[in-house]
Amino acid sequence: MPAPRLRTTPLPGIGVQYELTTRRHDTLSVVAHRDGTRTLNVHHDDDPDSCGLSMRLTGAEALTLTEALLPGHNNPNLLHTSDFGLLAERVTVTGDSYWNGRRLGETRMRTATGASIVAVMRRAHPIPSPGPEFRLRGGDTIIVVGTREGVDAAHAILDRK
Repeated sequence: MPAPRLRTTPLPGIGVQYELTTRRHDTLSVVAHRDGTRTLNVHHDDDPDSCGLSMRLTGAEALTLTEALLPGHNNPNLLHTSDFGLLAERVTVTGDSYWNGRRLGETRMRTATGASIVAVMRRAHPIPSPGPEFRLRGGDTIIVVGTREGVDAAHAILDRK
């Protein structure tokens, strides 16, 4: 089973939505409003329009809950969001990845997802704009830029075992 991933979606004029889908296909979402409040929602993927729980928390309540769940909350994969609906995320190639040792061009990333690989971090050394002949290695951290859908599709491709 792949590691859980926190999806981040900018909500212009509102804030940011964070979503986590559990192994039981329940989705937990938190909307971080610009005024500092948070809305916590829970629903099952069978019907994403139904909501089993929705509660509005003050900033202090949200901070207390965050500390109880995971001290030092952050999303280490999210690098940047913009008003254009684009974002950049880190995706790590594991040692047992299908892509370990294969050329970047074999992923057909841009064609399949519309997302772009703008850099690879290899042992803390940045490799900007890697070409299609660049060989991926386990431990590489790939920087992907695109729409939320494109970046999610890039994760799906790069998470292949």
